[in-house]
Amino acid sequence: MLLNNNFTLPFQSPLHFRSPITHRHVRRLSFAKAQHNYAISDEELQSRGFILRRTIENLNLDHLNSVFVAVGFPKRDNDKIKVALEHTDSLLWVEYETTKRPVAFARATGDGVFNAIIWDVVVDPTFQGVGLGKAVVERVVDELLEKGITNIALYSEPRVLGFYRPLGFVSDPDGIRGMVYSRKNKKK
Repeated sequence: MLLNNNFTLPFQSPLHFRSPITHRHVRRLSFAKAQHNYAISDEELQSRGFILRRTIENLNLDHLNSVFVAVGFPKRDNDKIKVALEHTDSLLWVEYETTKRPVAFARATGDGVFNAIIWDVVVDPTFQGVGLGKAVVERVVDELLEKGITNIALYSEPRVLGFYRPLGFVSDPDGIRGMVYSRKNKKK
């Protein structure tokens, strides 16, 4: 899906020339203080015991992987998850204060200028329906827009396309279709 009114497909280079997101890369801009029109405010999330995190510091990869598996993603190798996160331009995860575990997550990669793709949007099934998915997607999109990136795409299973439409995403604008390389389709 593409963010509404963006009609080119992003290109994700296999080469990465950016530094990993760590505690040293914390943005100086406070999203809570900026006047954003989020469906659920940072303050409301905090009052419910949810902490927004924008770095990989304190992110337990075993716990994140358990959320991936709980929503139907295959179990991933933690070393590979770490590499993926180190090559991520924007990420947001929600920690439940009571358990100190991640309960929602989204990340974006791209060229840092024109294009970005949002990946791995997940919410622990125990916490679905309270606005955490919308919270992470809205904030990741906002961060990308603040960087001037307006061509924002995401991959989604057909059963959850309706979740993204109210957030500004459209399927196949002007008939544009994305393609994905697949080895199994390659003829020998």
